[in-house]
Amino acid sequence: MSTLTTKDGTRLFYKDWGPRDAQPIVFHHGWPLSSDDWDNQMLFFLGKGYRVVAHDRRGHGRSDQTDIGNEMDTYAADVAELAEALDLKDAVHIGHSTGGGEVIRYVARSAPGRVAKAVLLGAVPPIMLATERYPGGLPMSVFDGFRQALSRNRAQFFLAVPSGPFYGFNRDGAEVSEGLIRNWWRQGMMGGAKAHYDCIVAFSETDFTEDLKAVSLPVLLMHGEDDQVVPIDASARTAIKLLPNGTLKTYPGLSHGMFASHPDIINADLLAFAKGEALA
Repeated sequence: MSTLTTKDGTRLFYKDWGPRDAQPIVFHHGWPLSSDDWDNQMLFFLGKGYRVVAHDRRGHGRSDQTDIGNEMDTYAADVAELAEALDLKDAVHIGHSTGGGEVIRYVARSAPGRVAKAVLLGAVPPIMLATERYPGGLPMSVFDGFRQALSRNRAQFFLAVPSGPFYGFNRDGAEVSEGLIRNWWRQGMMGGAKAHYDCIVAFSETDFTEDLKAVSLPVLLMHGEDDQVVPIDASARTAIKLLPNGTLKTYPGLSHGMFASHPDIINADLLAFAKGEALA
């Protein structure tokens, strides 16, 4: 099992597949999941000749269940250590949900030559919580509810989320995948409750405004128009106004977990963006 030990002694699990001299595609998972959430995309890009890398965020998956460092600055610093250890250059960083916040914070602070492009998919920036600057966000009561549900019965909470809003399986006529639900639960329960609890603050209360403004590299925002977890108006449609070199593509009817429920659609656009081609 491949692991990196960070400067503070935390062991991070990671996957690194494909030719080491190929362009890296680096995947960043959402809360409370793991790098396994990207299996489809990693196999797809591996088949296209890319080097594919993904890690389990600290406290998640097979990485150490830390009780410290479960916030965005440390998450981004962990990515920087991984990029340096693996000597990743001209990489395309793709982040989903919380992972999108991790990506934009890392890219805004990354060393020259490390990053070529970034993708924020169903991502939390600029901020999920309603604030004076961003009144369209969600109220604190939503995130207090997350904390309460996690503390009371994490296993049941981690069934309810994928069974309902995450993949849009609560919509009339939805084609429900029991495999996706079970895989979400499996990934979630691998991680640590303390890290998952702390990460709710990280993904909901971190303001990424300055990170978005600081990134001049090409950034693609991909967002489902029926995202019930990270509503599109307060996220992607707001974030695009802050990016110097951003492109927004929205997907009618698709959910927060659209890259898992509709991989053929999402993979085609990810590949086109990585290759510098026009999106479909």
